[in-house]
Amino acid sequence: MASLIFITHPDVVIDPARPIPEWPLNATGRARMERFAEMLADRDVSAVYSSTERKAMDGAAIVAEALGLSYETDEDLGENDRSATGYIAPPEFWDVVREFFGRPYESIRGWERAIDAQTRIVNAIRRILREDETADDIVVVSHGAVGCLLTAYLQKVEIGRESRPQHPGGGCFILIDRDSFTLTQDWRAIEDGFGG
Repeated sequence: MASLIFITHPDVVIDPARPIPEWPLNATGRARMERFAEMLADRDVSAVYSSTERKAMDGAAIVAEALGLSYETDEDLGENDRSATGYIAPPEFWDVVREFFGRPYESIRGWERAIDAQTRIVNAIRRILREDETADDIVVVSHGAVGCLLTAYLQKVEIGRESRPQHPGGGCFILIDRDSFTLTQDWRAIEDGFGG
C-alpha cells in the first residue's frame, strides 16, 4: 500500500524583516529533516513535492537529495495567504490563527478564508495523486495550517475540529493512502518515525 507522506516543515529562521515565504529552515529544522530523510530511506519513495515557500523547499531538497530524487513545487500547497497582515508576532499571531480556524467562512484581517484554503489544498493533493505517474510513496513538504485543513477534510470534521500536529517547532507528518485518499496514520513528530 503506497502512501502520500504529508510533512509540515520543521523549525525556521523567524525574520520579521523578510517576507514570510522567504524564511529558511534554521539549523535545528535542517537537522530534524535530515534525520527524517534517513528514516525515509527504509521506504520506497518515488516522488517529492513542496510548496513554493523557502522553508518547505529546504525540507523537500533535503529529502530529495538523501533519496537521490529531484522535487517539484506546487504553489497550491502553500500556507494560507496572510499577505494582508505580513508578520504578526506571538502571542497575537496565535489569536489570529484561532480566529482563522474558528471562523472558516470569514476572512480574518484580510487573510485567505480557511474554507478557500482548504479547497485549494485538497484539490492540489488530489491533482498530485492523479497526475503523479510513479507507484510508490510520495512525500509532500508543506505547512502546519495546510496540514490541519487537509486533516479536517480527511477526518470529515469541521475546520478547527481536526487533530493537530503537536510539536511546537513543526516537523510533523501524516500518512494518506494513495489509492483511497484516506488518512491511515494521524499526526506524529518526525522523530517518532513510522512505528509498526
